[in-house]
Amino acid sequence: MIRRLAGASLSLAVVLGAAALPAAAGPATASTTTANVSAAPDVDVAKVRAHLSELSAIAGRNGGNRRSTTQGYRDSVAYVKGKLQAAGYTVTEQPCTSGCTSGAGPNLIAEWPRGDANNVYMFGAHLDGVAAGPGMNDNGSGSAALLENALALAQQNPTMRNRVRFAWWTDEEQGLNGSAFYVRSLSSAERARIRAYYNFDMVASTNGGYFINHITSSAAAPMKAYWDSLGLRPEENTEGAGRSDDYSFQRYGIPTSGYAMGAGARKTSAQAAKWGGTAGASYDPCYHRACDTLSNINTTGLDRAADGIAHTLWQQAVQTGLLADDASPRGT
Repeated sequence: MIRRLAGASLSLAVVLGAAALPAAAGPATASTTTANVSAAPDVDVAKVRAHLSELSAIAGRNGGNRRSTTQGYRDSVAYVKGKLQAAGYTVTEQPCTSGCTSGAGPNLIAEWPRGDANNVYMFGAHLDGVAAGPGMNDNGSGSAALLENALALAQQNPTMRNRVRFAWWTDEEQGLNGSAFYVRSLSSAERARIRAYYNFDMVASTNGGYFINHITSSAAAPMKAYWDSLGLRPEENTEGAGRSDDYSFQRYGIPTSGYAMGAGARKTSAQAAKWGGTAGASYDPCYHRACDTLSNINTTGLDRAADGIAHTLWQQAVQTGLLADDASPRGT
């Protein structure tokens, strides 16, 4: 998450259209008796942490960080891309040709080619970090949780109602530049197909809370429902307002939500009583510091975020009902 929203211009000319995406699969037949019904998976947090370990190793081989302009970032892109391609995704690298820091690496976009292409639910996280350290919580945590969710979707291959598109953003730390470029590059018709965008930035803060962007919105409803089911009593993410990639979508009128566990702001006494941790201390004491390493990860929070992403994805895009013998055909 950026420390504050820099003055990244959204008035630059659009020079790149939406990434080419795989075509939809054919519709299910009307004689289908049941959909490919499956519950949202319990995402394995050990696998999420394994992705974090790889991102940490990448940083270690590249000067200790994964800033958007470095080989550490480009190697992070290659790691995520390789995992997605092995799972069957067609993955697009989108160069940021305007508005990004000079030399910044690409956005990475992957779409699961099932479901109604006119109803897209998008899930994203920034993959870049700051120069001070490897960026394990900010934002290896969101990137890794998102990656394992994409892999779990491919493995389960459920019947889909709607489309799911995943994105790992470049140059967030310099002003939300990669996501701003992506949304700016879309046509108005392409933006209209995105029903909601979900953002995951710093979801493993060691002294964290449980925060949801636009918590009372309809987009946030499945995210809140999952954390409510765990008794977490989440709160609005006021600290993160306008400071992460959801803001790029919000500026174009696209509904947004997302999970966060907090950055440099301090936990209140009421929050410590509710969630545990230390009142008066930062949610992430290693925010934008060299100590944002693998030791700076709240595994319980990471697990709850990863599972909440899966719950939201299934609620918004996966076919969970039964189809009668005379049901109308539905896209898969």
